[in-house]
Amino acid sequence: MMSEKPDKKDPLEAKIEQLKQEDLDKALKAFQNKINHEYAAYLNSCVHCGLCAESCHYYLSNQDIESLPAYKLNLVSKIFKKYFSATGKKAPRWIGAEKLDANVIREWIDSLFGRCTLCGRCSLNCTMGINIPYLIRKARGALASIGIVPPGLQSTVDTAIDKGNNMGIPKEDWHETVEWLEDELKQEVNDSEARLPLDEKGAKLFYTINPREAMFFPLSILAVGKIFYAARESWTFSSDNYDVTNYGLYSGDDEAAGTMSDRLVQSMKKLECETMILAECGHGFNSNRWEAPEWLSKKYGFEVKSILQIVADYIREGRIQLDPSKNKKVITLHDPCNLVRLGGIVEEQRYILKHAATNFVEMTPNREKNFCCGGGGGQLAMSRFSDRRLKAGRTKAEQIQKTGAKIVVAPCHNCIDQLMELNKEYKLGIEIKTVSEIVADALIINETKKC
Repeated sequence: MMSEKPDKKDPLEAKIEQLKQEDLDKALKAFQNKINHEYAAYLNSCVHCGLCAESCHYYLSNQDIESLPAYKLNLVSKIFKKYFSATGKKAPRWIGAEKLDANVIREWIDSLFGRCTLCGRCSLNCTMGINIPYLIRKARGALASIGIVPPGLQSTVDTAIDKGNNMGIPKEDWHETVEWLEDELKQEVNDSEARLPLDEKGAKLFYTINPREAMFFPLSILAVGKIFYAARESWTFSSDNYDVTNYGLYSGDDEAAGTMSDRLVQSMKKLECETMILAECGHGFNSNRWEAPEWLSKKYGFEVKSILQIVADYIREGRIQLDPSKNKKVITLHDPCNLVRLGGIVEEQRYILKHAATNFVEMTPNREKNFCCGGGGGQLAMSRFSDRRLKAGRTKAEQIQKTGAKIVVAPCHNCIDQLMELNKEYKLGIEIKTVSEIVADALIINETKKC
């Protein structure tokens, strides 16, 4: 079932119409290679209880069958049953098996790309414990293997591979940004010796960023620099490979995803740092902390941490001092799915905010059960689904409104971009900041202290 008719002028539709049997066979092979016995069992385990429905922000906003997590899972399982089960091969109608063809691929695009952020909330309520987002991502990967990915998402992957970062920022522009922000830092802390180090070999921490920060949100970079300054930290940026983002996670292309993550590994080796620090980026954390070793088939020889873990440690150890009265407005926290539900960074940001602000309130629900904002899964890169994305964000907008907060803190720039759009769409009247920006605002800087 499709909610929209194919657009003959759509370049993606043109690719679908040109698919040959060998392309479909290649996609099936790619899918088979990613499904082990555990996930094969999952594909045969859904009992259609419907408990996943209320967990999905797409279903809550649309109330349509295509948005049901169980429906999306069935789109994948019916193909698996057709080609990789004895009953499906002999009596496909008996078990709902279906042949992979152009119409099914259109459904996969519409539901698996267009109605899913891979947020993982559905799996929390699954009575069978099925890892639904994993299976959806593997189906996306099957399409990626034959070049069938929504153009905006694929373009983001291609730019990162070709240019070294997903915004295509030239090296000289990155250098100029760092130099400009260093001047700003010197003024902020009233210290002419303050630095934003670049390519400092042997520094303890290698700090990565989301390139959107350099392009659109430079103050979030400055905030981290200010925190490192106050903590007297040994750290550095890299000139070349500094992009924490990894849209290969969203396209399902493990090879491209591995290439992007390995570039950060190479920077670590080149700079001889001890710990890789990942910026406030949900999917960047999940990709580079948890998924990359599998993509690369190797263990890291160093630690990988979120900047939130580092800042929380600074507070615990007394390396930075904060004045929470500098942040008096009511603040609430959005939990990025990849960072919290899928990444395990849950309490650090709460610990930080309780020390950096006077009036921190939680959303309901929160932590692992918090709703996705709607900006993950590559949705922000797929303009074809923009209206649906904003509509699905109504659940998050209502969560925010109920808190009465004036500032929403989101430790993820994908989330920030989505929340900025929801702020406008639903007239929320809020400010949106990173955790580091809140901390930087509360810092007590000893003006006589020099690094």
